[in-house]
Amino acid sequence: MTLLEVSRMQAFYGRVQVLEDISLSIPDGGAVGILGANGAGKTTTLRAISGAVRSGGDIRFDGKSLRGLRPDQVAARGIAHVPEGRGTFSDLTVRENLRVGAYRRKDAKQVHEDIDYCLDLFPQLQNRVRSNGSALSGGEQQMLAIGRAIMARPRLMLLDEASLGLAPSTAKTVYKAIGRLRQDSGIAMVVVEQNANLAFTLVDSATVLEAGRNVLTGSTAELKGMDEIRRAYLGG
Repeated sequence: MTLLEVSRMQAFYGRVQVLEDISLSIPDGGAVGILGANGAGKTTTLRAISGAVRSGGDIRFDGKSLRGLRPDQVAARGIAHVPEGRGTFSDLTVRENLRVGAYRRKDAKQVHEDIDYCLDLFPQLQNRVRSNGSALSGGEQQMLAIGRAIMARPRLMLLDEASLGLAPSTAKTVYKAIGRLRQDSGIAMVVVEQNANLAFTLVDSATVLEAGRNVLTGSTAELKGMDEIRRAYLGG
């Protein structure tokens, strides 16, 4: 079953059009990567899906249009957006940050269980559970941002540059945890990433953007086998 269907999507900042005819299809439980250079439109694609920028075209989630919805309304449909820059609440503790992610939920027992799951998924956070967000390292803040999204129990997670600014070993740890999350929960994912080697450990297929357009789409295996992809994104 197709969970998210994006057809001929455009996006605008003011009068400036930055995306043109973007199309994506994500099956329930699937994971799709979005690759491209800086300025290609990767982040804007996620913002358009989540209602954070003005968009055109057709965006459907679970068969229902998302056009015209505010970000909070999109989130209420079951889409969690983990933006570039993480957005940790600096004056709240790790546990309080996680509770913020569950603010719509009324199932107190399950919320507590999900906090425990997040702390098990990211053991580094378990050791910092009483620390404020401002005291966390960049990697810990990224883990916390993902944990906060998990707490909403979404059906789809939009991940924007989860490895950005992290040491290679920390980035691998974060992606290993995301892979476990996908296996445990079946959450579908759209993964924006410049490090294609990391993205390809997680996603089933990917699309490459250039100047706000899809220029290439294929399975992970197909893309890995293309010389231009290896040279541009895989260091080969």
